[in-house]
Amino acid sequence: MATDVGETLMLGVEGIKKTILYGGRGDQLPRFITGTKVVFHFRTQLCNDERTVLDDSKKVGVPMEVVIGNMFKLEIWETLLTSMRIGEVAEFWCDSTHTGLYPIVAKSLRRIAEGKDPVDWHIHTCGMANMFAYHSLGYDDLDELQKEPQPLFFVLELVKVEQPNEYNRESWALNDEERLKCVPVLHGQGNKLYKQGRYEDATQKYKEAIVCLKNIQMKEKAWEAPWLKLEKMGNTLTLNYCQCLLRMEEYYEVIEHTTDIVNQHPGVKKAFYLRGKAHMEVWNEAEAREDFRRVLDLDPGMEKAVKRELALLNMRLEEKNEEDKLKYKGMF
Repeated sequence: MATDVGETLMLGVEGIKKTILYGGRGDQLPRFITGTKVVFHFRTQLCNDERTVLDDSKKVGVPMEVVIGNMFKLEIWETLLTSMRIGEVAEFWCDSTHTGLYPIVAKSLRRIAEGKDPVDWHIHTCGMANMFAYHSLGYDDLDELQKEPQPLFFVLELVKVEQPNEYNRESWALNDEERLKCVPVLHGQGNKLYKQGRYEDATQKYKEAIVCLKNIQMKEKAWEAPWLKLEKMGNTLTLNYCQCLLRMEEYYEVIEHTTDIVNQHPGVKKAFYLRGKAHMEVWNEAEAREDFRRVLDLDPGMEKAVKRELALLNMRLEEKNEEDKLKYKGMF
């Protein structure tokens, strides 16, 4: 039998109270097996007199999706959703033991709503700015909640439930083992697209593979063997991504990505080589020469390739000097 609207229930988990606001369809709960995709709307409110709304998916206009058993950061949502029927609207009071990770999850959801990448696959390492960013989520209300975790109300509306064989699973919906299997496939697809000259399409494949790796890597302890293995794979993909960016003439972005790699891993010669090429394109002569020198220090076998780049740099500088002379001659 469906539960009556308004009845308050304590779920079989401590620190949760459920109140049904609108009864769902049918007497039976849907099947919630591992891999089931659940589509729902959510509203998050503070437990104050005003019931301040933090986030509301209906205002964004796009429902939320989670895949059961996929280690979604806010695990309690799985518990809440699997107590619901399709079409049901329910309010859940959850104490602070269940809401501690909400600020981090909310940051990702807000980034999606703002059209940004929800996963910071590219981590900037720029001194003081990075140190402050580490302590801030970029939203004052979430920062406050992170400092002082507190109970929250979640109002959930279960829109749709799809079994694993009823939808195409995108990379975000995969578990870690499946993500890891996807990485070489995406890498290969990116390489193929690069060879075909489809650089923008290739960047999307490389970036998707990087996101898969970063999702796995953040669960490992930094600088230990499993983390380092994933880091090496990620750097390889990032450098392939940078090769595409060079072809697309996105030189400053190449400098940014490669600088982050060499700051963390100063022995990666390809990062210096690609950064040198990017510096060359934006007329940073001293920086380009220094990067090519570092390439030779790391691998003297690269001498032929470096000589070719330096010869090209010298030729272009001579051409630029001639152009400048003619320009100034015309002025006087």
